[in-house]
Amino acid sequence: MEKTSSMKVTRENHPLDPLTAEELKLTVQILKRDKGLDDHYRFANISLLEPAKSIVLDYRDEEQINREAFCIILHNKEGKTYEAVVSLTEGSITSWKLIPGVQPSIMADEFMECQEVVKSHPEMIKAFAKRGLTNMDNIMVDPWSAGNFGIEEEVDVRIVRALCYYRTSLYDNGYARPISGLYVLVDLNKMEVIKIVDKGVIPFPPLDGNYTPDQVGDMRQDVKPLEIVQPKGPSFTTEGHVIDWQKWNIRFGFNSREGLVLHTVSYNDDGVQRPILYRASLSEMVVPYGDPTDPVNRNNAFDAGEYGIGMLANSLELGCDCLGEIKYFDANLVDSKGNVIQIKNAICLHEEDFGIGWKHTDWRTGHVEVRRSRRLVLSSISTVGNYEYGFYWYFFQDGTIQFEVKLTGILHTQAIEPERKHPHGNLVAPQLFAAHHQHFFNMRLDMMVDGMNNSVYEVNTKSMEKGPDNPYGNGFYPVSTLLKNESEAVRDLDLRTARFWKIVNPSKTNILGEPVGYKLFAGENCFPFAHDDSPLLKRAGFLKHHFWVTPFDPDEQFASGRYPNQHAGGEGLEDWVKADRSIENEDVVVWYNMGHHHITRPEDWPVMPTAYISFILKPTGFFNRNPALDVPPSKSKNSACQVDGHSSCH
Repeated sequence: MEKTSSMKVTRENHPLDPLTAEELKLTVQILKRDKGLDDHYRFANISLLEPAKSIVLDYRDEEQINREAFCIILHNKEGKTYEAVVSLTEGSITSWKLIPGVQPSIMADEFMECQEVVKSHPEMIKAFAKRGLTNMDNIMVDPWSAGNFGIEEEVDVRIVRALCYYRTSLYDNGYARPISGLYVLVDLNKMEVIKIVDKGVIPFPPLDGNYTPDQVGDMRQDVKPLEIVQPKGPSFTTEGHVIDWQKWNIRFGFNSREGLVLHTVSYNDDGVQRPILYRASLSEMVVPYGDPTDPVNRNNAFDAGEYGIGMLANSLELGCDCLGEIKYFDANLVDSKGNVIQIKNAICLHEEDFGIGWKHTDWRTGHVEVRRSRRLVLSSISTVGNYEYGFYWYFFQDGTIQFEVKLTGILHTQAIEPERKHPHGNLVAPQLFAAHHQHFFNMRLDMMVDGMNNSVYEVNTKSMEKGPDNPYGNGFYPVSTLLKNESEAVRDLDLRTARFWKIVNPSKTNILGEPVGYKLFAGENCFPFAHDDSPLLKRAGFLKHHFWVTPFDPDEQFASGRYPNQHAGGEGLEDWVKADRSIENEDVVVWYNMGHHHITRPEDWPVMPTAYISFILKPTGFFNRNPALDVPPSKSKNSACQVDGHSSCH
């Protein structure tokens, strides 16, 4: 290998900036140079090793800091996993550790190699031919993570389950023709087929499932153009990975596992930049299926930890994925060979009109005041096999933060015999079955409400007992309960009490003498239906409850643990809280699960209409009054919208 002229870099930007393409390349060079890595080594992950909070919060512009890369490296031949830390500032490896008994996430190029191994295997070619399939170019292979089901021959073997589909042409929807009854296990380290399961031929469903305009038929003719025009440009400004918009200051990053990450989110309140979040990210995704029959009974994908949401991010397109005055940001990652790859337009930033922000009509005078709401949207979209997930952070002028996931894409399908139905799913087309399933998203919210030390309260509303003080039985009142330690903070939603949680700073008070805070309240949610002793919940115990709180620990980043791929379980959030640490007036991390319960239907085929799931962080006593009072009236487009010089636009 050619030696680089200098292995040191200087850095004048922020310590939380994602690794640049040059830094990623340098990291790989240092590892190969100092460890003599050969072609048997794969780079499962290289991302910024974020400095300690004290370094970040005390940082001053152009201060020299130690830039470090955290690396996960797999040796295919030996089946060993290593973690390394590389100092880019010093140009050296500062840590190299063997991590026994774990499997890194499945890498994107492993998917492609696995597909070719399956399609070229002699026994698989025979199995395809038995079904009348001879053109291997028309075979689609989806490698699924194998999970851990206590099968002895799978221990210490890096495997995936490969499910196959047939398409009649390059752009045909292969999910309309599952090759059901046939699947294969592949050793990814050796890139060898280790087991073929063939339960017999199941006929293909009779209908195509294509969705492109040339295949759908006549398009609607009454859809007129909808243009978003900002003649003076957007209201936000950006510098590197920092956004300033409507009193908000938001730093963001991106990495291969979590995808889009928020850092140091604050709101300018009368000239004071008040922090709300130190860091917020998708900690884990889990998609369990409700079909107990082989092979779908092993479909329990941990999409973030087993694959990587960032690695699977889309390149977004103006007018399609994002609409309006758009600012795009690229993402730099590495493939398993250490080559730098750039995902163009991986992150989209824009503004949206969001209807009425606030309004009042004085019916006595006819005087109207109304303000339109505007929100900032920071988003990315990832494709995980057959499914698409859009991840959207929304920021509102009144200090509200919302996180939303948009779910679309194509259902996981199976062919089924004519006239047959299945109790664990629904037919979405003749002889085409889609199993019921769920999607869970665990969010890690490193809170910083007006400062580092926060406390968490659970708020339940209670009905007042009927009596002299409540003669009509209509009284109710909220009851706030301080959650003092981790065991007290393992909680679930309760619609009967309109439950929500409030994160406060006990050392900061508002004009009313109350602690300033933000509350978290839920949108759609559900519980898992798997048994507590199931392989799923042994590995994803954090799904058992909606809400958790832990004291900050830099090593506690992922609810499923660092290496969920093929792991037996017992690590992660459910294990950490057994320490029952104090969370009162501490640097706390809130973990929130939201779940989408998907009972499949014909309208989900061939591409599922987008489903939405979200939660909201809303100020509660954080401000002394409505912080959006100073939003200016909209300029009307006709005089009828003006009343006594005041805006009355709707």
